[in-house]
Amino acid sequence: MKVLLPTTMDTVITAPPGVETVEYDPAQEIPPEHRDAAVLVVWGNSRRQLAWCAKHLPELQWAASLAAGVDALQGAGFGPQVTITSARGLHSRPVAEHALMLALVAARRFDLMHGARLAGRWESSLGGIQAPGIQHNSTATSHGFPGLSTLENACVTIWGFGSIGQALAPMLTLLGARVIGVARTAESRDGYVTVTEKELPQVLKHTDILISVLPSTESTESIVNADVFSGLPSHAWFINVGRGSTVDESALVAALHHGDIGGAALDVTRKEPLPADSPLWDAPNLVITPHAAGGRPEGVAHFLEQNLAAFIAGEPLENVVDR
Repeated sequence: MKVLLPTTMDTVITAPPGVETVEYDPAQEIPPEHRDAAVLVVWGNSRRQLAWCAKHLPELQWAASLAAGVDALQGAGFGPQVTITSARGLHSRPVAEHALMLALVAARRFDLMHGARLAGRWESSLGGIQAPGIQHNSTATSHGFPGLSTLENACVTIWGFGSIGQALAPMLTLLGARVIGVARTAESRDGYVTVTEKELPQVLKHTDILISVLPSTESTESIVNADVFSGLPSHAWFINVGRGSTVDESALVAALHHGDIGGAALDVTRKEPLPADSPLWDAPNLVITPHAAGGRPEGVAHFLEQNLAAFIAGEPLENVVDR
């Protein structure tokens, strides 16, 4: 049995006896002598290359993505005989840490501090009354940060309370935030209350930071829309570490320009790389990171080796994606 491993994967796996592993370039067509592969590991493949694989790997039985989201694989055209698995859980901590960073940027307004630094300006007002240049008197208040100044007692709503959301929640709790999860079912997950999307409008009214970890599906297309932004308090921030297709970007730009929300931080956008003429670049109070939250899956070797052993034994695989 042959397993195709992408050259973009820097992890070495130990294959069981009788299994041949072959490296391939995910930017190129698979060489003819390796098109008899039963397993294709996917990492950094273009949609075009995946569509090619769907047509030219007739013996393929399993496509294993090392990404948490598998929308590209699902749309590539693989037949029902090909099982698709995701790397759900392998990206949880890196993405959670990135989301936490963006939440702290929002709370402490590091975006304004960094902007002042790039302009060569010492922005004393951002430091509150303790900063040099700010007059100290009995009536002075620390109001240098528009909206929040700390995550303590902040209400953080995580929309998409899967493995990433559940890794993020304790980090926020340690900093004193109150966390609410939004999921398909209302239940308690790891001690955190989750609500359904039907209850979301009521939750948004009290949300200081809304973090989206939503996948790209037909049901989530532009689900973060004008209604969501208008339902948030004017100081609230929106953070997206899920998928860009889930956000109505025109509505987000309008909300930022009109001051309907305090700001936003996007690690993902609908088009990537983000085009130079995108109105997102000029939107106020917007932080953009270049889809950098994930990209460093943890435990890849163990995950693939365990799943490969199950595949050979005819046992159920982990992280099978419904199609």
